[in-house]
Amino acid sequence: MSGWTLGIIGGSGLYEIEGLENVRTERVDTPWGEPSDAFTIGEIAGVTLCFLPRHGKGHRIPPDAINFRANIDAFKRLGCTDLLSLSACGSLREDYAPGDFVLVDQYVDRTSGRERSFFGAGCVAHVGLADPVCPRLAGLAADAAEAAGARTHRTGTYLAMQGPQFSTRAESDLYRQWGCDVIGMTNMPEARLAREAELPYASVCMVTDYDCWRRGEAAVDVQSILKVMHANTGKARSLVRHLAETLSRTPRTPSPSGAETALDGAILTAPDARDPELMARLDAVAGRALAR
Repeated sequence: MSGWTLGIIGGSGLYEIEGLENVRTERVDTPWGEPSDAFTIGEIAGVTLCFLPRHGKGHRIPPDAINFRANIDAFKRLGCTDLLSLSACGSLREDYAPGDFVLVDQYVDRTSGRERSFFGAGCVAHVGLADPVCPRLAGLAADAAEAAGARTHRTGTYLAMQGPQFSTRAESDLYRQWGCDVIGMTNMPEARLAREAELPYASVCMVTDYDCWRRGEAAVDVQSILKVMHANTGKARSLVRHLAETLSRTPRTPSPSGAETALDGAILTAPDARDPELMARLDAVAGRALAR
């Protein structure tokens, strides 16, 4: 395997990475349309980082309008070997407090109307998603979060809601009963698509609030979120620096999650090679498996 090339998806409040060397900006064309913004590409400790603000610079794209397929496809085209997601979230449990960082390892997807697969008519595939997160990358990210001074939780189930509105109290109570730990609007279908693209994926969620399940106090609002988010941003940037420094001295081997071979045995029908548009749309994510 080659060395690490780390893709980083920055969420709310994180629109750039500090400390990059040999910086360049690159726009990537994909068959799925335009990614959220141009990529900032540079190095820290000799490790190449490809950074994309998920909502675009200036936070101009709402969660339900993000072109997730274009974003993931573009990371693949840039040669990324692994993908780290950074995002804000609400907490559904008392001990995951605002300011804490959570390494998500499971998801409950309640989004709707979002394109959640690279496959479809003409090329059917069923990719396993039992364990959607790369445990090695998540563990290294957790170590980096602790080195950055963040109170860190190494597991968590993320409830992906549609948004852009926040939850009702009844919904928040229900998600707690389901055993979910945090709630957010952007990790799905992102994690699904990363697996289809055979990119090991890990998610660091930065807690900004308690959603609205706590009685006797004000429900979540944007101003309170922004206050905590501002404090989290410095730790998130420090996390990235610590992670890059660790990767620089850690030889890369295949992910223990098996993400790099997720398409093996998953494709049920091959596309008609006479359909150039379909072949082009599948090239970035399915080309390796279809060629065999």
